[in-house]
Amino acid sequence: MTKRYETVFILTPVLSAEQVKETVVKFKKSLKDAGAKLMHEEDWGLKKLAYPIQKKSTGFYHLFEYEMEGEAIANMEVNLKRDEKVMRFLTVSLDKHAIAFVESRPQRKKK
Repeated sequence: MTKRYETVFILTPVLSAEQVKETVVKFKKSLKDAGAKLMHEEDWGLKKLAYPIQKKSTGFYHLFEYEMEGEAIANMEVNLKRDEKVMRFLTVSLDKHAIAFVESRPQRKKK
């Protein structure tokens, strides 16, 4: 059974714009290879962190919203953990109330 997930990850700020784009494309490809259906994607850009991570106070934020099998999430998270460009990430499962909220956000662009 497929479920809806949302993953936000923070990339290190020392990357160039091209390296950020390449990394995002790599993770998008790994999601699609795992059988995920990408529902929505947002690039939040360079943001100040709430607290320093690896002695850095900013990071590039990116969000993926997708549907996939729950067993495949572990593989994707291993890929995120292994990449030294990723400072932090968080994957959450969306329930019906979260899905309704996400789809009603005004800043959401339809794909």
